[in-house]
Amino acid sequence: MSLVPYDDRDGWIWMDGQFVPWRDAKVHVLTHGLHYASAVFEGERMYGGEIFKLTEHTERLFNSAEILDFKIPFTVAQIDAACKEACVSNDLTDCYVRPIAWRGSEVMGVAAQASKIHVAIAVWEWPSYFKPEDKAKGVALTWAKYRRPSPETAPTASKAVGLYMICTISKHAAEREGFADAMMLDWRGYVAEATGANVFFVKDGVLHTPEPDCFLDGITRRSVMALAQSKGFETVERHILPEELATFSECFIVGTAAEVTPVKQIGEYSFTPGNISLSLMDDFARLVRRQKVMA
Repeated sequence: MSLVPYDDRDGWIWMDGQFVPWRDAKVHVLTHGLHYASAVFEGERMYGGEIFKLTEHTERLFNSAEILDFKIPFTVAQIDAACKEACVSNDLTDCYVRPIAWRGSEVMGVAAQASKIHVAIAVWEWPSYFKPEDKAKGVALTWAKYRRPSPETAPTASKAVGLYMICTISKHAAEREGFADAMMLDWRGYVAEATGANVFFVKDGVLHTPEPDCFLDGITRRSVMALAQSKGFETVERHILPEELATFSECFIVGTAAEVTPVKQIGEYSFTPGNISLSLMDDFARLVRRQKVMA
């Protein structure tokens, strides 16, 4: 399958308050965000003409920028409106939405308080993160080499681009070995998350999920927890040791890209996609498309 480069497409990208032709949406090679990772972003999906949890995503973008010590020069309402307008301008009703904010090229050096803050929003068609035929069967993960850092060593409460460097390395390594993704531990050795998704386990009808004290408490994660509660499932947030995986019957990962995807393997541990994983996968698909969720 030939790939269409992301810099050579038709369409429009919203940049700093106006739409520019897709191919003209460029930054300088000396942009601070490129050299020093001073950038934050969001990943969102539009389903049937509506962006799921749009304002929650935008508010998190602003919070991430504040953590990285810069202020986005727009309001939450303006960015919400721009995300919607970007979808309309590109004639899309089902798509991925990527807002990003970064320090510009006015200053080159570690200290860059005088840099201009830029914001862009791009949207494009993006199917399921995993092959549809593989989803219900469950995907296989290996263990990541790198661990999620301590909040005392990195701004782990932000969705900052620099925090994804080890995710890219880990996912590349996993795919080379024939796996779909990698599961990361945190700096203490507890189970944390996949490279771009939170994780849930099932034991005796109860959901268990890692406490997000050094990685993002995902918006999809919280949505799935609320969905599980509405169906009468208890969810326990706690630290989970890797060896505990032998005691769980089901596993699934959740995120904007992954949505709800059952897992059949993490390293040496196996799981069977069962009623809870599969029902939450189906119910989440109904939820984002505003359809009735089965009780």
